[in-house]
Amino acid sequence: MVALAVVLAVLGAFVIRLVDIQVVNAKENIGNAMKYGLSTTKVLAGARGSIVDANGTPLAVGTLSYTCQFSPDNVRTITRKAADGTKIDVTWNEVSTKIAKIIGQSVDEVRAIVSDALVANAHSQYAPLGKSLSTEQYRELVDLGVDYISCSPVASRTYPNGAVAGNLIGFIGSDGDPLAGLEQQQNTCLTPTDGKLTFQNGKDGVVIPGTETVTPAQNGGTLKLTIDTDLQWYMTQLAEQATKQMHAQYATVTVLDVKTHQLKAAAEYPTVDPNDFTAKGSYRSSRIFTSQFEPGSTFKGITAATLIDTGAATATSTASVPWLKHFANGAVVNDAFRHGVSNYTLAGVLMDSSNVGASVFSQRTTLQTRYDYLKKFGIGSGSAIHFLGETQGLVHPYQDWDNQMRYDTAYGQGLTTTVPELMTAYEALIDGGVKYPIQLVESCTKADGTVITPKLPEPVRVISEKTSAQMREIFENVALQSNSYADLVKIPGYRIGVKTGTGQISNGHGYKSGVYYTTMIGFAPANDPQYLVAVTLDEPTKVRSSTANAPTFVKAMTQVLKTYRVMPSTTKPKILPKFG
Repeated sequence: MVALAVVLAVLGAFVIRLVDIQVVNAKENIGNAMKYGLSTTKVLAGARGSIVDANGTPLAVGTLSYTCQFSPDNVRTITRKAADGTKIDVTWNEVSTKIAKIIGQSVDEVRAIVSDALVANAHSQYAPLGKSLSTEQYRELVDLGVDYISCSPVASRTYPNGAVAGNLIGFIGSDGDPLAGLEQQQNTCLTPTDGKLTFQNGKDGVVIPGTETVTPAQNGGTLKLTIDTDLQWYMTQLAEQATKQMHAQYATVTVLDVKTHQLKAAAEYPTVDPNDFTAKGSYRSSRIFTSQFEPGSTFKGITAATLIDTGAATATSTASVPWLKHFANGAVVNDAFRHGVSNYTLAGVLMDSSNVGASVFSQRTTLQTRYDYLKKFGIGSGSAIHFLGETQGLVHPYQDWDNQMRYDTAYGQGLTTTVPELMTAYEALIDGGVKYPIQLVESCTKADGTVITPKLPEPVRVISEKTSAQMREIFENVALQSNSYADLVKIPGYRIGVKTGTGQISNGHGYKSGVYYTTMIGFAPANDPQYLVAVTLDEPTKVRSSTANAPTFVKAMTQVLKTYRVMPSTTKPKILPKFG
């Protein structure tokens, strides 16, 4: 009896101590075990945030794939209960057959993974089963109910619309790091926060119940863009057609909503499919944002606005303009076409795109004034988008303008710009004279629902509303009376304004011979601008002037007007005289 009492007392003490360790102070003891490395930690990967268009259409989606492995030393026959409660044995041969079917390998290949690992190490706890397995495959492996297979989630990326907006979105490398475009620029928004699962396991690899601690993963935020996927797709097709039909190096088509100042499309060709960014012929950046060019005659609009806004001229002011002029300082300027001495109006200079006319009129204001207006319009300042790798135009200080540059800058040579800068300037020209920051990213919605919008600079008045109204009339008359392309840019039912530019291309020590960078930029309706469209071509050779851009511009603008259901014009344009 005494011996039994002693045994029971000792046993009771053990039970009490066991309850204390495993129940009362379980968390503290598990924590100590974890602290001393007596645990296993697995990363719980969060999904990278999605990139969506203005309508919520997915352009980039974060998903999870799985990497799975065997614990070869634990591979054995396992015992399960059948539906009727009886115990059944499930052999490795049966399980391996099912695994092979799930992962798409042969049974022999699956069995060899385990056998080869055991040959190398009789107590091996690791052998790779498969990478990039789908969620469906992962679930099927889990349903096998064996403890010698474990899987870890790995973040992956897919782009449902392929090359549509690929030049903007960028792509992800095989290691999961963003390598280009908005994927890299907006990485802070899109990056998930990984969680972790920590647990203890026994010698046979089985998790010890009650030792698991979980820190949940947080998915990345959703990046919402301003572009429309369908419109972006259509403009990409137009850019490809223009590049091939005009035998150009590349083409871009950009669409801006004048009222919201948001880009609705920024398409180009060649572009890149983020699902296969190493494919031959891919261009992995965006020339819209990373290329600069001499704008040519599109800058005659800025020259005209400067003259009108400062009171130096009006749309109908006149000047005597020959086709070739030798200026007093030694500069020589000529037009692209021969004509006699013409009494051009300022509006007429833009209609016929006279270089000499722009140069003659530019003398009515100072170089500093012209330079100041170029800077106020945003030339040389980049855009508020700050796209990854975005370049800026180059305008030399007016004090550095030599005798020739004093006139060249009046018609868009001797300086450079970019598509975003040109869009920003033209929106100010036609939309009441105020320069607004254009926008590509609308917002980032974090996993907790917090919405973050980009910080944009304040709008700045550049020219008066009256000057802007006159510029709309001038651009509309350019579309109506241009000798080169008036018949090519008509859109039935709509009043439009337009201007073109044919810029020379530097070869590092001069200009390339016979090839140009051509631009056509226009808006509709002319009396109340809703959308601004720019089409550029680099070195078109089938048609070498900016007339090459007209077919693409008309198709692009027509589609924009249809997409956004812009009502046809019901008023008549004001016809301005070309000559005095």
